[in-house]
Formats: sequence, structure tokens, C-alpha cells
Amino acid sequence: MPTPCDTTLCAEELRTALALHGITLPSLRADLPTFAGDYSPPAGLVALGNCNTATARALAAVLREAAER
Repeated sequence: MPTPCDTTLCAEELRTALALHGITLPSLRADLPTFAGDYSPPAGLVALGNCNTATARALAAVLREAAER
């Protein structure tokens, strides 16, 4: 079961990995309210948040490039 700390660390790892490609998702964070519910399996969601079209296109390009490898 993920803990709030685990989920926060995961969000930070993702933030760091995205930064290596020049991508910033300002709203990236652990979605702590998901721990308040009774979900099965336990939630521990990472909220990716909103981004502008330039950021979305940059993210898509990085993912396409990685898929081609």
C-alpha cells in the first residue's frame, strides 16, 4: 500500500525526470485527498495537473522518442 510519503517521493522522481528533458508540470504533486477514501486497491495517486499546449507537445515528443528506442 503506498503511503503519502511514497507518493510524494514518486511525484518528485517524476518531476526530476521530466526536468532532464526541459519539461515542467507546475501542478505535479501527490494527490493526498485520495488517501482519505476507501479505495481498492489503495489510491496513492500522483496528480499530473494542467499544462499548456507547448508543454503537452514537448512531453508527447519525449515519449515518442523513448518509444522508438
